[in-house]
Amino acid sequence: MDIKFPVQEPEFRGWNLTVGFAASVDGRETDCAVSAEALEDHFGAKSSSQTDLLSAFNIHRKKIEDVARHLLEDEECRHLLLRSGHFRFDAAQQSGTSRGAGT
Repeated sequence: MDIKFPVQEPEFRGWNLTVGFAASVDGRETDCAVSAEALEDHFGAKSSSQTDLLSAFNIHRKKIEDVARHLLEDEECRHLLLRSGHFRFDAAQQSGTSRGAGT
């Protein structure tokens, strides 16, 4: 599976408090976004303001894209929304303390 993240500016989406970014999965466009809560909980965004969310995204873009890549490898989708739990689960997997679903 060929997953790429085009070099584009992220998009602040105030209507649902996310930051959007693009992915290409085997040549097919996939719309990705990360929630304000995830950016605040895991990447130091000080608030849900456009400036704070875009800054946190840009500083941690590689990690956010890595988690998106793992999910895109597992699921075929046209839209992906990364929430705080995705990053908690990824951190648990990285540290070897992954727990079952619902815990």
